[in-house]
Amino acid sequence: MKHVLAAVALVGCSGAQRPPEDRTVATQSLLDATLDATLELDAALDRECDAATDVDAAEPFDDPMAIHKEERAELIALVDVRPFTEAEYRLVRPDIFLNLNVGPAVTRMNQGNKAIAHHSRGQRACLAGLEHATSQTEEQRTRCAAPNMVPVYRHGDSKTAAYCIDQFEFPNKPCELPFVWAAPTHAQTACTIQGKRLCTEDEWSLACRADPAGGADSLYAYGNDLDLDICNTNKKRENKCNPQTAEKTWATCDTDTEPAGSFPKCHSRFGVYDMHGNVAEIMTRKDKDGTIVSQLKGSAFFYAEVARRPDEPQLPTGRETYPDQCNYDPRWHIEPMTGAWHVNYHLGFRCCKTIPAIH
Repeated sequence: MKHVLAAVALVGCSGAQRPPEDRTVATQSLLDATLDATLELDAALDRECDAATDVDAAEPFDDPMAIHKEERAELIALVDVRPFTEAEYRLVRPDIFLNLNVGPAVTRMNQGNKAIAHHSRGQRACLAGLEHATSQTEEQRTRCAAPNMVPVYRHGDSKTAAYCIDQFEFPNKPCELPFVWAAPTHAQTACTIQGKRLCTEDEWSLACRADPAGGADSLYAYGNDLDLDICNTNKKRENKCNPQTAEKTWATCDTDTEPAGSFPKCHSRFGVYDMHGNVAEIMTRKDKDGTIVSQLKGSAFFYAEVARRPDEPQLPTGRETYPDQCNYDPRWHIEPMTGAWHVNYHLGFRCCKTIPAIH
């Protein structure tokens, strides 16, 4: 396990994108803020790399709450940024995007309000569970040109794959907590700076239900029978959630996620984890008039409270329930992607990437 722990702890130490030294910005104040944030990020990366040399230390790997990051630099360090030419960097400015939109606040992407969150699985236990589980092969890494992605295809023919999908919820790091409080427009940009994009609903559903060997589709990622214990879907929220405003939601609604992949049986046959439970996910679809809109689907850690099987009817009284099979199309919070701003304490995303078919 030592080499596995060290590899995870070192993620981001050499891959963080540094801005070119001779780049300028529109105002001196913005330049100063960006440089300060870059130095803060550098320091956080150094701390992570130093910590990785002592993988036998009990804490952060055994304490479930130690994995919950609150510092902006620590959160940003989890995000891989694709290589940019200097000209591209000037246009995209991923450093400014991340510093403005990642951090421990209701208006930024983060891992939830740690003060009221409850996590039960530490990083060591998560890594141990994944040691013999489905992982990315070298062939898949080459095909997707990115870590922790797998190509998805129909009819058992891998050469026809037209896209790859993240194996884990963003930031797509095994045994790290997923990001929440992400607006669809920000999620799209976060995927873009990685050389990816948000998945479409059809792509997400295919990666959930299909068999890479060409067999029959399954109802759920893990099989055909609903099982609330296979994924992080069976938690009872410990706080009384008040979702009247974003601020009240942040203060009262606990993000009780678990590290990505910490339920090792909760994956599709392509090796995509947590498509049920943990966090609901943002994706896109084309509306009837051709507009690209946001599409939310998937269940979160409290799904047991609202679960029903596809063959069960909605009861006429009581709380609304819904099935969570791969093809379920709930049409929640539909917004044009040019201005999709819905956020929530249990809403995250994962990214996809277009690849050419092999002829």
